[in-house]
Amino acid sequence: MKTRASPPILDAEVSMWRRYPGLHALVATAIAALAGLILFLFDPNRYPFYPVCAFHKVTGLLCPGCGSLRAMHQLLHGHLAMAFRFNPFLISTLPILAVYFVICCLRRVRCETTNLAISTKWWWVFLAVALVFTVWRNIPGSPFSTLPDQ
Repeated sequence: MKTRASPPILDAEVSMWRRYPGLHALVATAIAALAGLILFLFDPNRYPFYPVCAFHKVTGLLCPGCGSLRAMHQLLHGHLAMAFRFNPFLISTLPILAVYFVICCLRRVRCETTNLAISTKWWWVFLAVALVFTVWRNIPGSPFSTLPDQ
């Protein structure tokens, strides 16, 4: 006769995460704030400790994320036009992500249990737009075929 494995015993660390559900948000906010501060203080064009795009390094083509760090650096300094020149796809999707984040936070504060999962069709739309943007930015002579130098 087979016996079922018993569930693991929750240690103090795991139970702490369950006891304080807001701790996840606090830790995530602290990490995001630290990352934003580092990106604000250290320009990706001047400091080599930032990661490089593996796709661009291998193929020589620009992926949808190429220029994102430089775009976020410019956005943190209030230069929206320059940020858009580095990565228009990222800058265009940030307002949508911000609205979704605010709605999720408000629903959590109000203790609403409705699910805010993004429909599969919207993920496909997002991927299709990202693919079109990637092809468009790699066509020679297109406005975003090269990343601007600072």
